[in-house]
Amino acid sequence: MRAAKKTLLVGVDLGGTNVRAGLIQNGRIAALHTRAISSRAKQEVVVDEVCEIIAAVLQPGVRGIGIGAPSLVNNGIVYSVNNIPSWRAVPLQKILERRFHVPVYIDNDANCFALGELYFGAGRGYQNLVGLIVGTGLGAGVVINGKLYSGSNGGAGEIGAIAYKGKDFEYYCSGRFFQREFGLTGAMLHGRAEKGDRKARAMLAAFGDDFANVIMALLYAYDPEIIVLGGSISKAYPYFEKRMRKKLCAFHFQNSLKKVVITRTQKPNIAVLAAAALCLEGK
Repeated sequence: MRAAKKTLLVGVDLGGTNVRAGLIQNGRIAALHTRAISSRAKQEVVVDEVCEIIAAVLQPGVRGIGIGAPSLVNNGIVYSVNNIPSWRAVPLQKILERRFHVPVYIDNDANCFALGELYFGAGRGYQNLVGLIVGTGLGAGVVINGKLYSGSNGGAGEIGAIAYKGKDFEYYCSGRFFQREFGLTGAMLHGRAEKGDRKARAMLAAFGDDFANVIMALLYAYDPEIIVLGGSISKAYPYFEKRMRKKLCAFHFQNSLKKVVITRTQKPNIAVLAAAALCLEGK
């Protein structure tokens, strides 16, 4: 079983409107801070805000800081962060290492999510895993033979960009589906479904038809042992799983499909833990 090293780490979940930082001790969150960020401010202002929340949880003995960002990341440079216009190309790793004098590891949120499940969540004990974030967007982190696989240029797992029905998977298989088809967010529908609203449950179930094709694409491309769903739409998985499973009957290798675990994350604050997992991976 994959075990997290017994050490102090900091994990940072950088969103477009807020940032969360946690002190991770022996695989558990010992302290957690959240704050809004000035997303429309200059680059330096937002960087200072990120530094402030890191400083709030940092303690002597921390071995590394891991950061998950909703953007492309390459060689410690964060590009075009969602909802932060001033962050076009920020050398965040260099800035933070100079500020805090500990190693800093940064990757996109989907890659972090996959590592977080590998070290701390449903992926413990597996070697081949896909962490699929289903929210306002659609992206995957891929673990092969126990190691994060990013591809030659960091683009492995960009499942949402694959052409599908004249658009792409993200158009049909993210939160945009519910807004377009029903004029409601996935969270709104999920809330209604939880209260017994049959129409809301039917709307959520419809998501499973196209989503099954995303799962099949991942199975054909990576042949994982387990697929873990995260992101806001994953909370509604019990409502669209049945329709998804029905459509998976079209998958060519049914014996292989029977062996694959498809589940949603069960780990609270997985994004913070996942960011810290970058330190364990050395990514």
